Amino acid sequence: MRYPATDELSSAERAFMINASEIDILPGVRGDLDESLVSGGPSGLTAILLPLVDEGWIEVCRLVPWTAPDGAQGLQPGPSVPRQELPALLTDAENWEYPGDGEWLGRLTLVLTESGRRIPQ
Repeated sequence: MRYPATDELSSAERAFMINASEIDILPGVRGDLDESLVSGGPSGLTAILLPLVDEGWIEVCRLVPWTAPDGAQGLQPGPSVPRQELPALLTDAENWEYPGDGEWLGRLTLVLTESGRRIPQ
């Protein structure tokens, strides 16, 4: 597996890597991308994200309930979404928007893999 230097990642790829390091929900990356990419719709964004998944650097997960040791309720990334399901999910524009009801449970989130954490941001 190759590990590019930071300057070998495009600014868009870097935005996805940073978003994954923050374990933010998928729409969060849009704030770090050029307007031309954001306004281009899901297909352009998917074309950037899927190669990072295929390299084994990012996983796409759904947020699931989590209970902290002190009993506080929260959310955490669940299991990875199977790769074969990603194209359909990522071309759905709704997954690239913040939920109108504020409900994050089940929303797609990006997470760095072990290999992804080795790549300098």
